[in-house]
Amino acid sequence: MTPDQLITFAAVAEHRNISRAAVALHLSQPAVSGQLRQLQDEFGEPLYQRDGRGVRLTPAGEQLASYATRLRDTFRQAYAYRDALRGLEQGTLRIGASTTPASYLLPYLIAEFHRRYPDVTVHTADGNTTEIVGALGAVDIALVEGPPGDELPPGTAVHAWREDEIVAILPRAHPLAQADSGRIELAAFGAYPLVLREEGSGVRQTVEREFARAGVPMRVALEIAGVEGVKEAVRAGMGVGFVSAMSMRHEHGALRLLSLSPQPLTRRLSILVPHASAPSRVVAQFLAMCLANDAPQLR
Repeated sequence: MTPDQLITFAAVAEHRNISRAAVALHLSQPAVSGQLRQLQDEFGEPLYQRDGRGVRLTPAGEQLASYATRLRDTFRQAYAYRDALRGLEQGTLRIGASTTPASYLLPYLIAEFHRRYPDVTVHTADGNTTEIVGALGAVDIALVEGPPGDELPPGTAVHAWREDEIVAILPRAHPLAQADSGRIELAAFGAYPLVLREEGSGVRQTVEREFARAGVPMRVALEIAGVEGVKEAVRAGMGVGFVSAMSMRHEHGALRLLSLSPQPLTRRLSILVPHASAPSRVVAQFLAMCLANDAPQLR
C-alpha cells in the first residue's frame, strides 16, 4: 500500500466515478484502475463495486476512504506550505469558467494576474455552469454564473462575486424593440417565440425561474449552445433571446437590448474553490485579486 494508491482511492471516493477521478488526478483510467486493484489485493476484500456508470464503496471502502481523504488533505497542506515558503514566483493555476465569465471577465483577470505573476502558468477550461461544477475535481478555482447547486464536492467554498444583469435581445425590427424606455415587462414576451441557451446554462436557469415565478408561458423556438449562438439566432429572426448584458457591450447595429421591468433581472456570479481547507498560494492570490475592489473591470 502506497500513498499514491490511497490518494487515488480518495479521489474515487470523492467522485464515485473512476473516469472522473482519473481526470482530476491527471492519470489515465487504466492507471487508476490498476492502483485500485493493487489496493484491493492489499486488503484482501472488495473496497468498491460497480454501480451503473459509477462506483459504490463497500463498508470497508467507506472506512478506508476516511483515512485516504485525511492523507490527501495532509499532502495538499504540505504542498501549500511549500508554495508559501517559495513565494509565488512560479506555479500552475487551473481555472474553470462558465460561458459568460469565461468570455467576458476571465481574459481581463488572467491578463492582470500575468502582469503580477508572469511565471505562473494558467490553464483554462470552459463550459456551461453544470459542466464546470461537474469538473471541479480537475480545476483549482472556478467562476460560474447562476446557482452552483447543492451537490458540490465536499470542502468546496462558495464566494459570492459580481452581480450580472440578464437582458432581452431582439432584432431592431421586432414589435417589442420599439419600447422607448429601454425596459419591458416580462409578460410581453409570452406571445413571442424565444431562443434559449442549452440545458445547464446559468442564464437559462435564471430566465426559466423568472418566467415560472411570473406565470408567463415560454414559447421556445430554438435551443442553442453559447452566447454567440443565441445572438446569431436572434439576428436571423428566430425569436427573442436572453443574454448577459456583458455580452452586449460591444454590440452595435442589428440588435436591441431591453432591461426587464419593473426590476432588472439580475443574478450573482460565484467563485468556487475546491478543497478550500488547503488552497495553494497561487489560488489564494487569484481569489483575492478577483474579490478586490480594484479587480480589472470590463472595457
